[in-house]
Amino acid sequence: MSTVTITITRLGAQGHGIANGPDGPVYVPHALPGETLAIARNGDHGTVISTSNPSPDRIEPLCRHFDPDRDACGGCSLQHLAAEPYHAFKRQLVVDALKSKGLTPEVGALVIAHPGERRRAVFSARQTEDEFLLGFNRAETNHIVSISECPIASPGIVDRLEAIRSVGKALAQGSGVFRISVLETLSGLDIAAEGLKAPSDKQRRLVTDVVLSLKNIARVSINGEIIIELQRPVIDFGGVAVSPPAGGFTQATRQAEDAMATLVLDHVGKAKRVIDLFAGSGTFSLRLARKAKVHAVESDDKSVKALDHAARNTQGLKPVTVEKRDLFRRPMMLSELKNYDALVFDPPRAGAETQVKELARSTVKTIAAVSCNPLTLARDLRVLVDGGYKIVSVTPIDQFLWSPHVEAVALLTR
Repeated sequence: MSTVTITITRLGAQGHGIANGPDGPVYVPHALPGETLAIARNGDHGTVISTSNPSPDRIEPLCRHFDPDRDACGGCSLQHLAAEPYHAFKRQLVVDALKSKGLTPEVGALVIAHPGERRRAVFSARQTEDEFLLGFNRAETNHIVSISECPIASPGIVDRLEAIRSVGKALAQGSGVFRISVLETLSGLDIAAEGLKAPSDKQRRLVTDVVLSLKNIARVSINGEIIIELQRPVIDFGGVAVSPPAGGFTQATRQAEDAMATLVLDHVGKAKRVIDLFAGSGTFSLRLARKAKVHAVESDDKSVKALDHAARNTQGLKPVTVEKRDLFRRPMMLSELKNYDALVFDPPRAGAETQVKELARSTVKTIAAVSCNPLTLARDLRVLVDGGYKIVSVTPIDQFLWSPHVEAVALLTR
């Protein structure tokens, strides 16, 4: 390790400041372009010792846990960056990813996220000899920073941190680290623990007693197994009530979900038959079914059942059919796609490479591609463009505030 003075020239894809060193780039967390820093350098990584000229884009972070000089939470990496350059950085991540595949479509302005919107948070948790830790890992470590506030999370989660802590203590098994996902629903908090062994009867009774002593806890599960459900957790997909499976996927914020859904529905327009791939519990399918017949395809059995139950128990929807299918191993083939006017796909971070190769050969007129990873989105769009599709627009959407993660919705026509 050595002490050197550097000048930050740009932000990297992870939000770190980057300086050009004599033997390659040096990455410095919490540093901003234009700043000259004294750093402790270890390989291509630097830790700030002092700053001689703070950037005019540097602002005071909102959260007490965002402090690189102390035990800093790693949940946010860009809370110190002013709004305008932060928004430009997020949009540019999408532009650069597309450009890396030779794509230069119209990229719209970033749909902005605000503090307090996150309805879903995933905490790290651990019982030590002295205390129960509930929070987020310090950046690039396994050390848990126990939090007392979180400006990105909804008040319904932040105000219930002590209750979540109480449930977490009952869930803990020894001193091992585990995850606690918390989803704020219309009927209370849905708390899902992952990374634990199957609970004993004694622990089930303990968790049940703790939950019964608290308010506004709808459900608690371990590794997908429901331990106690006082009320079915319910979320709203465009006016359709859905009870997602324990620990199942949902969009992190309702505001981002609504923005994505508006783009998708406007693009699909008056299509009569729509297929929704990687459909989850029906984020798009159930909204689309207000005007079109929908076939929803999803690999997770519990999500398929939640979608089907919601569709069957909601009046005013067009027919919705569901199919449990692993689209990575068995994509929808050309012969199966020919019956649809429009298609929506929202895959995991790995993208949908195998599926889009079939889709690129199809005659589906309208496609809406939703992605949480600009790099795999760009790869998939390249395949579709080479197959004869035109990108109408790409809209970046921020639902992971002050992080380097960005969603995007790409709209295409044949």
